Amino acid sequence: MKKWIWVVLGVVVVIAALFGGTYNKLVAGEENVKQAWAQVENVYQRRADLVPNLVATVQGYAAHEQQTLQNVIEARAKALQTTLSPEVVNNPEMFAKFQQSQGVLSSALGRLLAVVEQYPNLKANENFLALQTQLEGTENRITVERMRFNEAAQGFNTLRRVFPNIVLANLMGFKEKAYFQAEEGSDKAPAVKF
Repeated sequence: MKKWIWVVLGVVVVIAALFGGTYNKLVAGEENVKQAWAQVENVYQRRADLVPNLVATVQGYAAHEQQTLQNVIEARAKALQTTLSPEVVNNPEMFAKFQQSQGVLSSALGRLLAVVEQYPNLKANENFLALQTQLEGTENRITVERMRFNEAAQGFNTLRRVFPNIVLANLMGFKEKAYFQAEEGSDKAPAVKF
């Protein structure tokens, strides 16, 4: 009888160690995704903080471009309204809404920078040049952090989906993480007219 108890106890210990190790890996992977998401939020916040300064600088030179400026201000406000929390990565609908609001802001900023081309004095303004450089750098950071987030999400999703991890992940409520996707229509080259 004693031998049987030791065998059962040994099996329980092995199973507990397996599940414990898997659980710990899932927790570590999820924390990695959260950290990557925090960096995405950080760079988007940096961009949102730059927008008012950029708009104010352009406003002084291009008063009759009010609609373009208003579009940027509204896009920024909508982007900031989107709830930013680690839970966004677990909710595909919230994630898509966040990505869409950031895409609208990117588009509005692109139109603003196109308008600037019409104002040589503004293009030569030191404040504008500094802000434009910061904005370009921030857009590059956004691209890098989105890529890092996708890598972290891919690592977690792979870990989550392999057997036997998927059993424990489903039991413990570890959800698949969403990815940043290319904006719709970005697969087509823009038309260039001279």
